[in-house]
Amino acid sequence: MHTGDKPIKSWLPHPLERLLNNCAPANPSYYRIPTDESRDNTAHRRGYSKSMVYGILLGALIIGGAGSGWYFNQRAGGGEFPSLYEADIETTYIARINEVNDILRPIIEVNPDALDIATALDEERSKGTVRGPIHGIPILIKDTIATNDKMNNTAGSYALVGAKVSSDSTVARKLREAGAIILGKTNPSEWGSFRIPWNSSNGWSAYGGQTYGAFYPHQDPSGSSSGSAVAASNEAKYAELDLRLNHQLTQTAVGFTSRHLVIPISERMDTIGPLTKTVKDSAYVLQSIVGTDVYDNYTSAIPDNTDKDFVGACKLTALKGARLGVPRNVINLMSDNTTVSMVAAFNATLDILRSSGATILETDFPAAQAFLNDTLLGLQIMSADFVVNIESYLKRLTYNPHNISTLPELRAWTRQSPLEGYPSKSTGVWDFALENWNNTTPEFWQAYQKGLYYEGEGGLLGTIKRHGLDAVVLPSKFSWSFAAVAGAPVVSIPMEAMGDEQPVVVDPDGLVQSAPGIPFGFSFLGDRWSDAKIIGLAYALEQRTRVRGKVKPIVKPRTELGDVAGRK
Repeated sequence: MHTGDKPIKSWLPHPLERLLNNCAPANPSYYRIPTDESRDNTAHRRGYSKSMVYGILLGALIIGGAGSGWYFNQRAGGGEFPSLYEADIETTYIARINEVNDILRPIIEVNPDALDIATALDEERSKGTVRGPIHGIPILIKDTIATNDKMNNTAGSYALVGAKVSSDSTVARKLREAGAIILGKTNPSEWGSFRIPWNSSNGWSAYGGQTYGAFYPHQDPSGSSSGSAVAASNEAKYAELDLRLNHQLTQTAVGFTSRHLVIPISERMDTIGPLTKTVKDSAYVLQSIVGTDVYDNYTSAIPDNTDKDFVGACKLTALKGARLGVPRNVINLMSDNTTVSMVAAFNATLDILRSSGATILETDFPAAQAFLNDTLLGLQIMSADFVVNIESYLKRLTYNPHNISTLPELRAWTRQSPLEGYPSKSTGVWDFALENWNNTTPEFWQAYQKGLYYEGEGGLLGTIKRHGLDAVVLPSKFSWSFAAVAGAPVVSIPMEAMGDEQPVVVDPDGLVQSAPGIPFGFSFLGDRWSDAKIIGLAYALEQRTRVRGKVKPIVKPRTELGDVAGRK
């Protein structure tokens, strides 16, 4: 392949190669997307540091992605895989990022080794070696998943800029072994939304700035993996739906994927799963990253007979004979004036499920009201884990730039650093955690047992067992907390968007939480280790609804990968 006036060593653009060869900063060796504060001083790098990205997007708690869908849909099923030369990256990937990142800012940095990685994978392909369906697929991972390379792993905090680990996280290692190109990292809500109280600051980190959703001005990007989700919504060829609720998100059962060297919140609730353009794309990615790991004891609980054939589960007939429960009391308890269109679309989707051969049972979660009233329980459990788990992660660093080893030290450093936005960006969650007990105390175990009741006999798992259900279904906005303590899997697919009558709701940080045109999703919640089953159910519904493409973002790249791929 030739770009400009001379050949280059891989499929990446010649200007980027010049940047990587000649413009590497002395310390640290990475390339950052400039924040508002630094943007004027980095104009000479604009257009280059925002390079080579958007494929599958990965994040701790969730893994986000989209671009692989074009490849998988076109080639994987037939056994033929796309050459890395097939798309003009200079006029697709870089162009797409330049078209949206100054406004939405989902990308935090890129991998300066990506050229060499792509070259090696091209060489393998040219010799007839293809590792699998994600060989050569460009991937972004959330800035909480450690890589032992020139990139950072910061959780959005300057406290960890320059920190080093002894090896790749298990997830990153498995991605590399499967042939993926880890191109960079996405902006998280700082510390996975576990520093600043949860009523504000979604999508903000000191290191990466404020990420916005693509469907309304200053849209709240939602959740801890904001950058991954927003990047996914602007990469795929059909990129009309946004955020974790509105791409095909697979939240795996806790223990199905290793969390080794992923910056933690709670060992009992943290999990990793793909956010992709299609359900089948999630299946391909999951088959590359699930499995046991000696460095994460929770993975040893995977039953030997667990179905891991996620791709094989993607059948149009998966809904025929399925028993699906609707916990109507949860919907009634959580509905308000912002969810009217959401509930109406959910009820209409139930008719599609019935027409596909599924049986819909109206059920209740017996402890739903008590769970929703027990507002501090989840925070207490996560805080107790976080105090212990974050210390464990910090101790594993081979280079710790500020010698921070405990949560009190981390809080003190954050409060005194002018880069961290304190006090306007508070440390309220950490303050609570340090006044709370940790996960070795009797108080913790009492709280955790209560949580297991809410999610078990009084909630999701008990309802599945009592009624012999294959899954429970809910609007995505109502689903996540009811699976968390149980460590149960969730798959969410696009459903619809808020209508013109939707009131605009703005949070204290000025982020728009609801407004006309913002999409929402439909979720399948399953028993532990039933990931393949609910992936199949979600696939069958997705194929019947095909919502993607019906909702138009106000910020969207003009350049499409499919417009130029195959022209060489």
